[in-house]
Amino acid sequence: MKIAVIGLGDIAVKAYLPVLTQRDGIELVFCTRNEQRLKELVNTHRITKYCTDYKMLISHQSTDGKRGIDAVMIHSATSSHYEIAQFFLSHGIPVFVDKPLSDSYQECEALYEMAEQQKQPLFMGFNRRYIPLYNAYLDGVQRNDSKQPSSLLPKPSLMSLRWEKNRHNLPGDIRTFVFDDFIHPLDSINVATNVTEDDLHLVTQFDANQLARLDVQWQKNHTIFHASMNRTFGVTKEKISANYRNTSYEFDSFVSGTKWEGGNEQRIYLPDWTPMLTSKGFTGMIEHWISVIEQGKQDSSLVDRNLSTHYLCGHICQKIETMKQ
Repeated sequence: MKIAVIGLGDIAVKAYLPVLTQRDGIELVFCTRNEQRLKELVNTHRITKYCTDYKMLISHQSTDGKRGIDAVMIHSATSSHYEIAQFFLSHGIPVFVDKPLSDSYQECEALYEMAEQQKQPLFMGFNRRYIPLYNAYLDGVQRNDSKQPSSLLPKPSLMSLRWEKNRHNLPGDIRTFVFDDFIHPLDSINVATNVTEDDLHLVTQFDANQLARLDVQWQKNHTIFHASMNRTFGVTKEKISANYRNTSYEFDSFVSGTKWEGGNEQRIYLPDWTPMLTSKGFTGMIEHWISVIEQGKQDSSLVDRNLSTHYLCGHICQKIETMKQ
Protein backbone atom coordinates (compact mmCIF):
# COMPACT_ATOMS: atom_id res chain seq x y z
CA MET A 1 0.00 0.00 0.00
CA LYS A 2 1.38 3.37 -1.04
CA ILE A 3 0.37 6.39 1.06
CA ALA A 4 1.32 9.99 0.31
CA VAL A 5 1.97 12.27 3.28
CA ILE A 6 1.32 15.92 2.40
CA GLY A 7 2.69 18.51 4.82
CA LEU A 8 5.66 17.54 6.96
CA GLY A 9 5.38 19.80 9.98
CA ASP A 10 6.03 18.89 13.60
CA ILE A 11 2.82 16.89 14.13
CA ALA A 12 3.36 14.77 11.02
CA VAL A 13 7.00 14.13 11.89
CA LYS A 14 6.57 13.51 15.63
CA ALA A 15 3.20 11.76 15.77
CA TYR A 16 2.51 10.10 12.43
CA LEU A 17 5.75 9.12 10.74
CA PRO A 18 7.08 7.06 13.67
CA VAL A 19 3.96 4.88 13.48
CA LEU A 20 3.65 4.73 9.69
CA THR A 21 7.31 3.89 9.10
CA GLN A 22 7.12 0.91 11.48
CA ARG A 23 4.22 -0.77 9.70
CA ASP A 24 4.91 -3.55 7.21
CA GLY A 25 3.43 -3.30 3.75
CA ILE A 26 3.34 0.50 3.58
CA GLU A 27 5.39 2.61 1.19
CA LEU A 28 5.37 6.33 1.89
CA VAL A 29 5.60 9.20 -0.58
CA PHE A 30 6.54 12.60 0.90
CA CYS A 31 5.24 15.95 -0.28
CA THR A 32 6.01 19.43 1.08
CA ARG A 33 6.83 22.80 -0.45
CA ASN A 34 9.76 23.16 1.94
CA GLU A 35 12.58 21.70 -0.16
CA GLN A 36 15.15 21.72 2.64
CA ARG A 37 12.85 19.88 5.04
CA LEU A 38 11.86 17.46 2.29
CA LYS A 39 15.50 16.63 1.61
CA GLU A 40 16.22 16.05 5.31
CA LEU A 41 13.22 13.80 5.91
CA VAL A 42 13.67 11.84 2.69
CA ASN A 43 17.20 11.00 3.80
CA THR A 44 16.20 10.26 7.39
CA HIS A 45 13.40 7.86 6.44
CA ARG A 46 14.98 6.53 3.22
CA ILE A 47 12.05 7.61 1.06
CA THR A 48 12.51 7.03 -2.66
CA LYS A 49 9.50 8.94 -4.02
CA TYR A 50 8.80 12.56 -3.14
CA CYS A 51 7.73 15.90 -4.61
CA THR A 52 7.03 19.54 -3.73
CA ASP A 53 3.69 19.85 -5.57
CA TYR A 54 0.84 17.60 -4.37
CA LYS A 55 -0.70 17.50 -7.85
CA MET A 56 2.39 15.64 -9.04
CA LEU A 57 1.39 12.70 -6.83
CA ILE A 58 -1.26 11.72 -9.37
CA SER A 59 1.43 11.26 -12.04
CA HIS A 60 3.38 8.79 -9.87
CA GLN A 61 2.61 5.47 -11.54
CA SER A 62 3.46 1.99 -10.33
CA THR A 63 5.33 -0.41 -12.59
CA ASP A 64 2.15 -2.51 -12.90
CA GLY A 65 0.33 0.43 -14.46
CA LYS A 66 -1.99 1.03 -11.53
CA ARG A 67 -2.36 4.42 -9.88
CA GLY A 68 0.72 5.53 -8.06
CA ILE A 69 -0.83 6.10 -4.61
CA ASP A 70 -3.54 4.28 -2.69
CA ALA A 71 -4.36 7.10 -0.25
CA VAL A 72 -3.22 10.50 0.98
CA MET A 73 -2.77 11.98 4.45
CA ILE A 74 -3.07 15.77 4.69
CA HIS A 75 -1.13 17.50 7.48
CA SER A 76 -0.79 20.94 5.92
CA ALA A 77 -2.23 24.21 7.25
CA THR A 78 -5.99 24.30 7.82
CA SER A 79 -6.46 26.90 5.08
CA SER A 80 -5.21 24.40 2.47
CA HIS A 81 -7.25 21.36 3.55
CA TYR A 82 -10.28 21.96 1.36
CA GLU A 83 -8.35 22.51 -1.86
CA ILE A 84 -6.08 19.50 -1.38
CA ALA A 85 -8.80 17.13 -0.15
CA GLN A 86 -11.18 17.92 -3.01
CA PHE A 87 -8.37 17.42 -5.54
CA PHE A 88 -7.68 13.85 -4.42
CA LEU A 89 -11.32 12.93 -3.82
CA SER A 90 -12.05 14.06 -7.38
CA HIS A 91 -9.43 11.56 -8.52
CA GLY A 92 -11.05 8.72 -6.53
CA ILE A 93 -8.40 8.50 -3.82
CA PRO A 94 -9.13 7.93 -0.09
CA VAL A 95 -8.25 10.97 2.02
CA PHE A 96 -7.15 11.41 5.64
CA VAL A 97 -7.21 14.97 7.04
CA ASP A 98 -5.73 15.87 10.41
CA LYS A 99 -8.37 17.92 12.23
CA PRO A 100 -10.00 20.22 11.34
CA LEU A 101 -11.30 19.27 7.92
CA SER A 102 -11.91 22.99 7.31
CA ASP A 103 -12.84 26.04 9.34
CA SER A 104 -15.93 26.38 7.15
CA TYR A 105 -18.84 23.98 7.71
CA GLN A 106 -20.02 24.57 4.14
CA GLU A 107 -16.67 23.30 2.84
CA CYS A 108 -16.91 20.27 5.13
CA GLU A 109 -20.34 19.41 3.72
CA ALA A 110 -19.09 19.87 0.17
CA LEU A 111 -16.15 17.52 0.76
CA TYR A 112 -18.32 14.79 2.25
CA GLU A 113 -20.77 15.14 -0.64
CA MET A 114 -17.86 14.66 -3.03
CA ALA A 115 -16.59 11.67 -1.02
CA GLU A 116 -20.04 10.08 -1.27
CA GLN A 117 -20.25 10.74 -4.99
CA GLN A 118 -16.80 9.25 -5.55
CA LYS A 119 -17.50 6.38 -3.11
CA GLN A 120 -14.25 7.11 -1.29
CA PRO A 121 -13.68 7.49 2.46
CA LEU A 122 -12.83 10.89 3.91
CA PHE A 123 -11.26 10.14 7.30
CA MET A 124 -10.72 12.63 10.12
CA GLY A 125 -7.68 12.61 12.41
CA PHE A 126 -9.05 12.84 15.96
CA ASN A 127 -6.50 10.89 18.02
CA ARG A 128 -8.40 11.42 21.29
CA ARG A 129 -11.07 9.02 20.10
CA TYR A 130 -8.50 6.25 20.40
CA ILE A 131 -6.87 6.77 23.83
CA PRO A 132 -6.49 3.15 25.11
CA LEU A 133 -6.71 3.98 28.82
CA TYR A 134 -9.88 6.02 28.46
CA ASN A 135 -11.56 3.50 26.18
CA ALA A 136 -10.74 0.69 28.60
CA TYR A 137 -12.65 2.33 31.47
CA LEU A 138 -15.11 4.89 30.09
CA ASP A 139 -17.86 2.55 28.96
CA GLY A 140 -19.80 3.91 26.00
CA VAL A 141 -17.91 7.21 25.75
CA GLN A 142 -15.71 6.59 22.72
CA ARG A 143 -14.95 3.02 21.58
CA ASN A 144 -14.31 4.53 18.18
CA ASP A 145 -12.03 1.81 16.83
CA SER A 146 -12.38 -0.24 13.67
CA LYS A 147 -14.01 -3.17 15.50
CA GLN A 148 -16.78 -1.10 17.06
CA PRO A 149 -17.24 1.99 14.88
CA SER A 150 -20.94 2.34 15.66
CA SER A 151 -20.74 2.21 19.45
CA LEU A 152 -20.85 5.95 19.93
CA LEU A 153 -23.90 6.47 22.13
CA PRO A 154 -23.20 6.92 25.86
CA LYS A 155 -24.57 4.21 28.12
CA PRO A 156 -27.60 5.18 30.24
CA SER A 157 -25.52 5.10 33.43
CA LEU A 158 -23.23 7.94 32.25
CA MET A 159 -24.21 10.98 34.31
CA SER A 160 -21.60 13.48 33.17
CA LEU A 161 -18.49 13.84 31.00
CA ARG A 162 -16.09 16.77 31.24
CA TRP A 163 -13.09 17.23 28.91
CA GLU A 164 -10.67 20.00 29.83
CA LYS A 165 -7.69 20.94 27.65
CA ASN A 166 -5.59 23.90 28.80
CA ARG A 167 -2.59 25.76 27.44
CA HIS A 168 -0.17 28.32 28.82
CA ASN A 169 -0.02 31.93 27.55
CA LEU A 170 -1.68 31.26 24.19
CA PRO A 171 -4.86 33.35 23.70
CA GLY A 172 -5.86 33.61 20.06
CA ASP A 173 -8.38 34.73 17.46
CA ILE A 174 -11.78 33.11 17.78
CA ARG A 175 -11.87 30.90 14.68
CA THR A 176 -8.35 29.51 15.13
CA PHE A 177 -8.97 28.92 18.85
CA VAL A 178 -12.17 26.98 18.16
CA PHE A 179 -11.42 25.05 14.95
CA ASP A 180 -7.73 24.27 15.46
CA ASP A 181 -7.67 23.59 19.21
CA PHE A 182 -10.98 23.62 21.08
CA ILE A 183 -12.27 21.12 18.52
CA HIS A 184 -10.41 18.41 20.49
CA PRO A 185 -12.37 18.59 23.76
CA LEU A 186 -15.55 19.48 21.87
CA ASP A 187 -15.37 16.40 19.64
CA SER A 188 -14.42 14.25 22.63
CA ILE A 189 -17.76 14.98 24.30
CA ASN A 190 -19.78 14.99 21.06
CA VAL A 191 -20.35 11.25 21.23
CA ALA A 192 -24.05 11.12 20.33
CA THR A 193 -23.97 13.72 17.50
CA ASN A 194 -27.54 14.81 18.25
CA VAL A 195 -26.67 18.24 19.65
CA THR A 196 -28.14 21.41 18.14
CA GLU A 197 -27.11 25.02 18.54
CA ASP A 198 -30.06 25.54 20.90
CA ASP A 199 -28.59 22.98 23.32
CA LEU A 200 -25.34 24.90 23.81
CA HIS A 201 -24.46 27.05 26.82
CA LEU A 202 -21.31 29.15 26.29
CA VAL A 203 -19.05 31.05 28.69
CA THR A 204 -16.04 33.03 27.41
CA GLN A 205 -13.15 35.13 28.68
CA PHE A 206 -10.99 37.47 26.60
CA ASP A 207 -7.45 38.71 27.15
CA ALA A 208 -6.38 41.83 25.21
CA ASN A 209 -9.18 41.27 22.70
CA GLN A 210 -8.16 37.66 22.11
CA LEU A 211 -10.12 34.61 23.20
CA ALA A 212 -8.51 33.19 26.34
CA ARG A 213 -11.08 30.74 27.71
CA LEU A 214 -14.10 28.92 26.35
CA ASP A 215 -16.53 26.59 28.12
CA VAL A 216 -19.35 24.82 26.27
CA GLN A 217 -21.96 22.70 28.01
CA TRP A 218 -25.11 20.81 27.08
CA GLN A 219 -27.39 18.14 28.51
CA LYS A 220 -28.86 15.20 26.63
CA ASN A 221 -30.96 12.38 28.12
CA HIS A 222 -29.98 13.45 31.65
CA THR A 223 -26.25 13.33 30.82
CA ILE A 224 -24.28 16.57 31.23
CA PHE A 225 -21.46 17.21 28.74
CA HIS A 226 -18.83 19.92 29.28
CA ALA A 227 -15.85 20.94 27.10
CA SER A 228 -13.43 23.50 28.51
CA MET A 229 -10.27 25.24 27.32
CA ASN A 230 -8.23 27.90 29.12
CA ARG A 231 -5.30 29.18 27.05
CA THR A 232 -4.03 31.42 29.85
CA PHE A 233 -3.64 28.49 32.26
CA GLY A 234 -0.54 28.07 34.40
CA VAL A 235 0.67 25.06 32.42
CA THR A 236 -0.28 22.97 29.39
CA LYS A 237 -2.48 20.23 30.81
CA GLU A 238 -5.41 17.98 29.98
CA LYS A 239 -7.95 16.55 32.43
CA ILE A 240 -10.93 14.27 31.85
CA SER A 241 -13.61 13.29 34.33
CA ALA A 242 -16.58 10.96 33.90
CA ASN A 243 -19.31 10.12 36.37
CA TYR A 244 -21.53 7.07 36.25
CA ARG A 245 -24.04 6.10 38.92
CA ASN A 246 -21.89 5.72 42.06
CA THR A 247 -18.69 5.31 40.03
CA SER A 248 -16.36 8.15 39.00
CA TYR A 249 -13.17 8.47 36.96
CA GLU A 250 -10.61 11.22 36.62
CA PHE A 251 -7.62 11.15 34.26
CA ASP A 252 -4.69 13.52 34.68
CA SER A 253 -2.80 12.17 31.67
CA PHE A 254 -3.10 9.64 28.85
CA VAL A 255 -1.41 6.96 30.97
CA SER A 256 -2.90 7.23 34.46
CA GLY A 257 -6.02 8.13 36.38
CA THR A 258 -8.16 7.44 39.42
CA LYS A 259 -11.33 5.41 39.89
CA TRP A 260 -13.70 5.90 42.82
CA GLU A 261 -16.34 3.26 43.55
CA GLY A 262 -18.10 2.19 46.72
CA GLY A 263 -16.17 4.76 48.72
CA ASN A 264 -12.82 3.28 47.61
CA GLU A 265 -10.08 4.89 45.53
CA GLN A 266 -8.05 2.99 42.93
CA ARG A 267 -5.22 4.29 40.76
CA ILE A 268 -5.38 2.97 37.20
CA TYR A 269 -2.60 2.88 34.63
CA LEU A 270 -1.74 1.76 31.14
CA PRO A 271 0.51 -1.31 31.09
CA ASP A 272 4.21 -0.59 31.54
CA TRP A 273 6.19 0.00 28.35
CA THR A 274 3.15 1.13 26.36
CA PRO A 275 4.64 3.27 23.55
CA MET A 276 3.91 6.98 23.91
CA LEU A 277 2.17 7.32 20.54
CA THR A 278 -0.01 4.32 21.39
CA SER A 279 -1.01 5.93 24.69
CA LYS A 280 -1.93 9.14 22.82
CA GLY A 281 -4.17 7.29 20.39
CA PHE A 282 -2.12 7.71 17.23
CA THR A 283 -1.37 4.01 16.77
CA GLY A 284 -5.02 2.99 17.08
CA MET A 285 -6.15 5.81 14.83
CA ILE A 286 -3.68 4.91 12.07
CA GLU A 287 -4.64 1.23 12.31
CA HIS A 288 -8.28 2.22 11.87
CA TRP A 289 -7.39 4.48 8.92
CA ILE A 290 -5.50 1.69 7.17
CA SER A 291 -8.45 -0.68 7.64
CA VAL A 292 -10.69 2.00 6.10
CA ILE A 293 -8.38 2.23 3.07
CA GLU A 294 -8.48 -1.55 2.67
CA GLN A 295 -12.27 -1.69 2.94
CA GLY A 296 -12.80 1.42 0.82
CA LYS A 297 -15.40 2.78 3.23
CA GLN A 298 -16.01 3.87 6.81
CA ASP A 299 -18.97 3.64 9.15
CA SER A 300 -21.58 6.32 8.44
CA SER A 301 -21.72 7.23 12.14
CA LEU A 302 -18.18 8.57 11.85
CA VAL A 303 -19.19 10.85 8.99
CA ASP A 304 -22.14 12.08 11.05
CA ARG A 305 -19.89 12.79 14.00
CA ASN A 306 -17.27 14.58 11.93
CA LEU A 307 -19.86 16.84 10.35
CA SER A 308 -21.62 17.45 13.67
CA THR A 309 -18.40 18.52 15.40
CA HIS A 310 -17.51 20.97 12.63
CA TYR A 311 -21.08 22.28 12.56
CA LEU A 312 -20.92 22.99 16.31
CA CYS A 313 -17.55 24.71 15.89
CA GLY A 314 -19.00 27.03 13.27
CA HIS A 315 -22.00 27.89 15.42
CA ILE A 316 -19.81 28.49 18.48
CA CYS A 317 -17.68 30.95 16.50
CA GLN A 318 -20.78 32.84 15.38
CA LYS A 319 -22.18 32.94 18.89
CA ILE A 320 -18.92 34.22 20.41
CA GLU A 321 -18.72 36.97 17.80
CA THR A 322 -22.26 38.00 18.67
CA MET A 323 -21.56 37.91 22.42
CA LYS A 324 -18.43 39.98 21.92
CA GLN A 325 -20.27 42.86 20.20
